Amino acid sequence: MTLDGALLQRFAVRLHVESYVRIVPRRHAATPLGMGLGKSRFSSPKNRFRLLYLAQDPTTAVAETIVRDRFEGASERLLLAEEFDIYAIVRIRNPVPLFLLDLRHEGASLLGVSTDAVRAKAQAAGRRLSQEIYDRTAFDGIVYMSRITNRPCVAVYDRAVDGRLEAGAPAVDLPRLASLPTIVKALHLTVVRTP
Repeated sequence: MTLDGALLQRFAVRLHVESYVRIVPRRHAATPLGMGLGKSRFSSPKNRFRLLYLAQDPTTAVAETIVRDRFEGASERLLLAEEFDIYAIVRIRNPVPLFLLDLRHEGASLLGVSTDAVRAKAQAAGRRLSQEIYDRTAFDGIVYMSRITNRPCVAVYDRAVDGRLEAGAPAVDLPRLASLPTIVKALHLTVVRTP
């Protein structure tokens, strides 16, 4: 993969993520900036770095973390209330803006990168791209659009988390989030409790 330096510069943005949120398992609520290796859209295919994902709004965070593709082909969108019980949500602050590659619009296409990297369910192209960005540039991460809600999300590389991001307040158990009923409605979910 060859990335054009002039185009990378064209799609470089400095972004404050003051209002962005992250959903974490409640067992990690005390360390909401923690990261692990995994298999996600922009994770390292070589397990060389970790990522922290942020969503611009709680609805997108719930869609990306909990809902995902689980209702594809389903006539009912039933979700057990207990699934919310295992998560917490936290607002993130960043005193220093993040230096990000902007793939929210035409960036991927003009860079000659498969649009699968940012929009497809299959994630291999995104992982390869991210490894190249991590290895060959100074970007703190990638800003892209959620393929579920079409709202901005950020994947922040581990090298940019310490000293640049902090929890805006203690994490809140997701069921206690005041806007959760609005989020459930926006995502067309029916929440049920097991008897």
